[in-house]
Amino acid sequence: MDRVESAILKVKAVERIDPEDCLSLYINCDLITLGLLADGVKRRLHPGAAVTYIKDRNINYTNVCISGCAFCAFFRPPGHAEGYVLSDEELFSKIEETVSLGGVQILLQGGLHPELDIDYYVGMLRFIKANFDIHVHGFSPPEIVHIASLSNISVKETLARLMDAGLGSMPGGGAEILSDRVRARISPKKCTSFQWLAVMEQAHGMGLRTTATMMFGHLETPLERIEHLQKIRDLQDRTRGFTAFIPWSFQPKNTALRMPEATLAEYLRTLAISRIFLDNVDNIQASWVTQGLGGGQVALAFGANDMGSTMLEENVVKAAGVSFSATPQDIERVITDAGFAAETRNTFYEVIEG
Repeated sequence: MDRVESAILKVKAVERIDPEDCLSLYINCDLITLGLLADGVKRRLHPGAAVTYIKDRNINYTNVCISGCAFCAFFRPPGHAEGYVLSDEELFSKIEETVSLGGVQILLQGGLHPELDIDYYVGMLRFIKANFDIHVHGFSPPEIVHIASLSNISVKETLARLMDAGLGSMPGGGAEILSDRVRARISPKKCTSFQWLAVMEQAHGMGLRTTATMMFGHLETPLERIEHLQKIRDLQDRTRGFTAFIPWSFQPKNTALRMPEATLAEYLRTLAISRIFLDNVDNIQASWVTQGLGGGQVALAFGANDMGSTMLEENVVKAAGVSFSATPQDIERVITDAGFAAETRNTFYEVIEG
């Protein structure tokens, strides 16, 4: 029996596969078999016929950033004419519109601004919570590391002050690939893989739930993708703090990294292996924002049980030349046409009405 057959039998027997099994499946298993395996894992974890999504808005409070990541087309360096920081009035208007459209969450992320310390973020959160009854899912680990450093306080104190001001959960952005070889080439000024994981472990220990992501399809190897998944699974074994995992493919247009975009087949293969390997992460999210609604629909047969967000506003991927949009009705149609029941959820994957 070869390694692929052995790994397939382990998955079907609900046995945990190791990184070597995972890499063998990823490289050598045909796509349809891999998809069927992932679909079987998904159906075991989510035996009903439902697929969830959330109504929210992604608000980028600033595009000014000192990181200068090679994969990012959104940021502007300090002093650039196109740099901005949202005013209270602009922030209020965006959230007011979100609430009027049934949104239950805002995803709050921005660049690593060189002049905004902890007091700015605490003030922004207090302003939001004083005016709106809405969940704030905000600030990825690189932002947390940056805020802590700029403010001369610890990561723990940074998180505590943000939580006290109204932060409800954290997105898993800024992970890219959790390999410092890759990070040194695409984002050398951003936090290390160790720091990313340490922020997440600290957050989980304080009761703050988070998601995790992987941006693939640039300078990483297949082995480094598997190592990324291993680091997520190991941390989840210790903390159980990740609510979901979101793999998405790098969008190269308008960035400093010139390379072909990952194909839909490569996206589906990566999605499927994520569902199979991350046996302790309940939810896998489809990335229709990068793959389109059609690609997101196919992802539901390759391990995804969630269609992510309505993304009433999305700027980062759009800056890279990819612009897919969808209404709640569009997302629900895609889900039902795939044979599932569409359900809306909150940040913690609890089903809600409307």
